[in-house]
Amino acid sequence: MIIVIDFGSQFNQLIARRVRENNVYCQIEPSDIPVNKIKDLNPDGIILSGGPSSIYEKNSPSIDSTLFDLGVPILGICYGMHYMVHTLGGKIKKAAKREYGFAHLNIIESNPLFKDMETGFQSWMSHGDSAIELPDDFVITASTENTAIAAIANHEKKFYGLQLHPEVEHSVNGTKMIRHFLFDVCDCEQSWSMKSFCDGAISQIKTAVGDKKVIMGLSGGVDSSVAATLIHEAIGKNLFCIFVDNGLLRKNEKKDLEKNLTTNLDLNIRFVDAKEKFLSKLEGVTDPEKKRKIIGKLFIEVFESESNKIEGAQFLGQGTLYPDIIESKSAFGGPTSIIKSHHNVGGLPEKMKLKLIEPLQLLFKDEVRKLGTELGIKDELVWRQPFPGPGLAIRIMGEITPSRLNILREADAVLLEEIKQAGLYRKLWQSFAVLLPIKSVGVMGDKRTFENCIAIRAVTSNDAMTADWAKLPHDLLGQISNRIINEVENINRVVFDITSKPPGTIEWE
Repeated sequence: MIIVIDFGSQFNQLIARRVRENNVYCQIEPSDIPVNKIKDLNPDGIILSGGPSSIYEKNSPSIDSTLFDLGVPILGICYGMHYMVHTLGGKIKKAAKREYGFAHLNIIESNPLFKDMETGFQSWMSHGDSAIELPDDFVITASTENTAIAAIANHEKKFYGLQLHPEVEHSVNGTKMIRHFLFDVCDCEQSWSMKSFCDGAISQIKTAVGDKKVIMGLSGGVDSSVAATLIHEAIGKNLFCIFVDNGLLRKNEKKDLEKNLTTNLDLNIRFVDAKEKFLSKLEGVTDPEKKRKIIGKLFIEVFESESNKIEGAQFLGQGTLYPDIIESKSAFGGPTSIIKSHHNVGGLPEKMKLKLIEPLQLLFKDEVRKLGTELGIKDELVWRQPFPGPGLAIRIMGEITPSRLNILREADAVLLEEIKQAGLYRKLWQSFAVLLPIKSVGVMGDKRTFENCIAIRAVTSNDAMTADWAKLPHDLLGQISNRIINEVENINRVVFDITSKPPGTIEWE
């Protein structure tokens, strides 16, 4: 097992991902974790993550310094390296030149992390501070043009530091460095797999729940479907699923989901029609966060009302994923920034007095798909593209009305049909239409029009933490645009979004 100490980096989840990709179990813990707990967990190695703070700032994150007395190999990344240097007697100072983005790393001394690598290669940096003096028994093993101390090592204690970020794809050899730390330094074994995760999760749910009842809000997406199937494997018919139709679904979605969820998964599901409640509450609301809050609050109210009909339920199941937690609140208590709220993270009324079961909260989307396959779920559900909890409400810029919902549903249906016919559906992370809050002038049938504008959003990604806009073929874009304008009433213009994440987010709101 490897433990990652969260010092607040938006990339710490990628560190965990890189470890798990090597079939090694990984657990992320906050920086205030007692060292005795770490000792009890008996890790083979510890990784100190990066973070947005400077080591000399007041209230900068720290961990009990006796961590360095456990006799366990430690890898410090960026701020994690700074913390190691500072705590063990070295010095960190504001850099004369900040270093953000690509930098050429020069290897100047042997380091097991650089095993079988060339003497120089591209790395990715993100720091404004640098080490200027090392603790005793540490040596410099790499540098860049702006950073004299870009990698360090204490070979005797197996302490290593990297100023670069090996977890991001931009660092050439970064994944190799993590692999060398796991196997050449920590002597880990490749014993963790999705099957072992599945077996362990089922066992944990059985132990935690016993013969008690679990209720769960089901959306029909891969996350909630996999979570429900996993819980169902553990407790069978003691799982009660509730599907709330909020009126914000895509075209024919309820019909398709009802077939897939009840027929294919054999789940115990109650369908609740709450369209009018949601649309009346959203009337006139244009602010995206207010939309999310209204939808989240009302979902809980509807869900609570229905769940009260299920006597004796003591647990609430949720399909929360790791990126949901990262973007909604500080994961595991670390000082990460909030990006946007997620309606399925938090917000549970205390009066419900239900204990949470979130069996997927440490998994990324692609890992959830693998788990779904392991559980025998059909590809149609496993490979369903992500769909936000607030539904089409956050894909309609501005006010939500039945007519605007219908316009978006029809346009989105055309887009998805063309994407599937082109064989791109499973290659894209998400593809969807957005109804913009503007109208534009057009000419249709020799007449002037002043109608709505649809934006097409299509992205590629591995985990939703970062994403790139998809380079769709021009003839496909032309076909999509032509069909939308010809087949969907009140649309006369289609545009294509070429924004990556960051700086944008995948969804528009």
